[in-house]
Amino acid sequence: MGILDGKVAIVTGAGRGLGRSHAEALAAAGASVVVNDLGSGLHGEDGTESHGPADEVVAAIKAAGGSAVANYGNASSWEDGEALVKSALDNFGGLDILVNNAGILRDRMSWKMAEVEWDAVLAVHLKGHFTTTRAAIGYWRNQTKAGQEIAGRIINTTSEAGLYGNAGQVNYGAAKAGILGLQNVLVEETRRMNLTINAISPRAASRMAGAGLTEDMASASQVSPLVVYLASDSASHINGQVFLNYGGTLKLLKSWEEVAEVNKEGGFTGDDIEAAVAKLFEHNESEKPPFIPKL
Repeated sequence: MGILDGKVAIVTGAGRGLGRSHAEALAAAGASVVVNDLGSGLHGEDGTESHGPADEVVAAIKAAGGSAVANYGNASSWEDGEALVKSALDNFGGLDILVNNAGILRDRMSWKMAEVEWDAVLAVHLKGHFTTTRAAIGYWRNQTKAGQEIAGRIINTTSEAGLYGNAGQVNYGAAKAGILGLQNVLVEETRRMNLTINAISPRAASRMAGAGLTEDMASASQVSPLVVYLASDSASHINGQVFLNYGGTLKLLKSWEEVAEVNKEGGFTGDDIEAAVAKLFEHNESEKPPFIPKL
């Protein structure tokens, strides 16, 4: 018996790397899996779409005794996001789990970035998370209104580039931070539904890590157990959380805490605002370091 027996899952960007690992792990735990992958290159190159990656993962899952179908839609497409959910319903009769994983990279320093590089990364990561999530939540909401019991699980994929910043990835970092903003709102909107929405930030060895591979990175297979657990009924009490996972380390993250406060009756004026701001920094080190020009 697997902890996901009878469940139906969708994994976007599941043809390679982390996505493939997640899909295979979910299937091994008993879920039927819709393996979504456009088949494009790491940078989303035009003209490179292929059914091969998704088909290979489906074949591997079936060879291991699991159940899976391929889907070749583009997660950044509104219509394809809806079609992806429909694929789960048509093939397996329902949907319980959505793993948003699809992504591309187009790294560039901000002053060199082209509009197309910005738009492409935001589309795949941020819009790509929303198109599928919107369709899945719509299905679960209709099921709830019809009196059906649901236990929906959404697992998003963020990154330390969005959590802490990483030079050369302004598009990717903005998209990954945006995913957390998206998650925060969706958690509030779905509190009356039996639905959880959580995010993982994997520091993992994958093709997207590329030259950035380091010794403290986890293998893809070391990240997927967290995805399987968050997708299970055992994690029904965990909602709106963000996890960092790497090299045998698992961290729970918390963002945007209030760290200092200054009050003045009647509000601040131009004469006292500088002193008030300075007081905010008396007991923390959040100030930007001074600019030191290169000689």
